[in-house]
Amino acid sequence: MSLSGLDDTAAEPPALFPAPESDGPVPAPVRRRGGPAQSSPLRQEPIQGVEADRQLVFFGAEAAEPTIADLAGLLAGPGEVVRMGGTARLSVQVDAAWRVHVLVAELASRGLAASWEPTEGERHAVRTSYTRVLKPLAAAWLHGTAKRPPATFHLTGRRLRLWLAAAGTPEPPDGFLLRLGADDQECWEPIGVVLAAAGLAGSLLSPVAGGPAYLITGRRRLDRLAELVGGPPPAAPATAWPIRP
Repeated sequence: MSLSGLDDTAAEPPALFPAPESDGPVPAPVRRRGGPAQSSPLRQEPIQGVEADRQLVFFGAEAAEPTIADLAGLLAGPGEVVRMGGTARLSVQVDAAWRVHVLVAELASRGLAASWEPTEGERHAVRTSYTRVLKPLAAAWLHGTAKRPPATFHLTGRRLRLWLAAAGTPEPPDGFLLRLGADDQECWEPIGVVLAAAGLAGSLLSPVAGGPAYLITGRRRLDRLAELVGGPPPAAPATAWPIRP
């Protein structure tokens, strides 16, 4: 089954996407309805007033090329990484078919083959193959089998974009949820510190309150989030992505 035909009732996963050639352009596994997003030019003048608080979006999703290190954004949320010998595999469960489209395309743009399969509760598991490329990521985040962010971890626009694509949800009337791993309690507070450092301080919601997740509220923070993650991917519903100011 191709990704273009994926829906929430899909019963069979597609074959693995082939890893792109290292010296050629990466093929997009998801059909796009429009042209590629254009990068916004960076401002050069000093930042003053309100802009100083929001900061220049130097680490926005549109300001850098995709790298393997960006995948740490999935681990900040519900993503998991496991090791096998000298290799590692990254996986994440998502709640909507459009997220599968986006994540498989993002993984392919970083040279990683990915597959998906339906799971319980109308969810989908997206995972990479085992590869040596992911070994450093696993080494940085795993303490035994427990996931924990490294001391040097910080959020960039591309990391936030991946986290949001996997587990970001609008929260009416004026908020945005960034969901966490249910079994990753050791990560919850450190990730909150990292969010605050990125100008996105949020409230930690417990599982009883609809989490685990960080709730981002306030016009300034939501504008900051939208600036960092860039415009919505073609597969994402317009209502599922933060609106850029």
